[in-house]
Parts: sequence; structure tokens; C-alpha cells
Amino acid sequence: MAVTLCPLCAGAASSPFSEDRRRPYRRCERCALVFVPAPWRLSAAEERAEYDRHENHPGDAGYRRFLGRLATPLLAALPPAQAGLDFGCGPGPALAAMLHEAGHRVDLYDPFYAPDRAALARGQRDFITATEVVEHLHRPGLELSRLWARLRVGGVLGIMTKHVRDRAAFDGWHYKNDPTHVCFFSVESWRWWAGARRARLVFVADDALLIHKLGC
Repeated sequence: MAVTLCPLCAGAASSPFSEDRRRPYRRCERCALVFVPAPWRLSAAEERAEYDRHENHPGDAGYRRFLGRLATPLLAALPPAQAGLDFGCGPGPALAAMLHEAGHRVDLYDPFYAPDRAALARGQRDFITATEVVEHLHRPGLELSRLWARLRVGGVLGIMTKHVRDRAAFDGWHYKNDPTHVCFFSVESWRWWAGARRARLVFVADDALLIHKLGC
């Protein structure tokens, strides 16, 4: 029987966590990530079809208020005129617009809507954001490590994603019903990830966090 590795920490020890009519979910014993095993994930074409149904516009006031849960504390943590990257910006990069309006330079990357790989390699960044992105990643450990490598010492990684609380809450959670959501982080997952990098982790909202890259 093939071993199912955790897509965040590559740990081999995981156990069944939940199951619904569409797919099973496993929980890693090392980093506490809850994830959908590979055979139950969508293809890239199926993912794109789901994303094309989203309607998030940069000028939408309600969407901006939602993003403000990350944008406001991130802006408070940044010096003026910083250089950043909005990773997984989607078709309507509202957060990037908000940060640009505050005087920062923001490059965009999204595998479907802004697939500019050069943007990922364009020097060291003062900040990187990923809003409602990590739950979609099939290989979050690899992608987050790549982003961390592009962040300068003293820089900030800003994340927004809903967090797993416990099994009972997960079973009735609407968030898991999106077929493009395949990795579900908990507070424990982020503490493991930041701790492995000796980074400073700050939860700025129930679904938003800043990870500061410290010099070691």
C-alpha cells in the first residue's frame, strides 16, 4: 500500500480525519494539516472552471473590507515604499490594489490569471501576500518554501485562510465543501511551520496571520 505523504511537511504519519460523500480527509500527525489525498483532487482544467465562477472585483467595498483583516495590520507593519508580491492574486487583484494605493510596489503572480514566472524570481521581497490561496495548493510545503526563499530578512509573509478547529466543526464546515480546497491549516500547522523557520508568527485575525522572517 502506497504511503500518503503530508503535502506540507512530507510526514508519512497521518490518520483519517473526516469523510463526506465526495472525498476523504486525512490529518498529519506532525504538522496537523488536514488534507485531501491526491486521487480526490481536481485537475487543473476543473480548478480553472471553478475559479472562473468567482466574482471578486478590486473596487468592491465589501471585498475590500474582507481583505482589510490582513491589509490593515500588514500596512501597519511595513515601512513606506516596500516591494512585494501578491501570490495567487486571482482575476481581480484587490489586495494588490489596496497595497499599491498605500504607496507600495506589488507584482502579481497567479498560475491561471497572471502566470508570469519571472515575477516569482524578481529579487528579494519586503513582503509577500497569499489571501485565500494556501487551501488551494496541492503542494503547500513546496510553494511556501519557495515564497519564503524570496522574502528578505526582516520581510513579512501575510496569509489569509480559514482554520480547522476540531473534527466536529470540520464535519459541518462549509469551507471544506469547495472542491478546490484541498489543504486545511490549523493554528498548530502555522506554529509548526513558523517554528521550523525560527520566524515570528502573529495572528492578526481568526483567518489572517503575519509571519516575520528574522535574521538567524
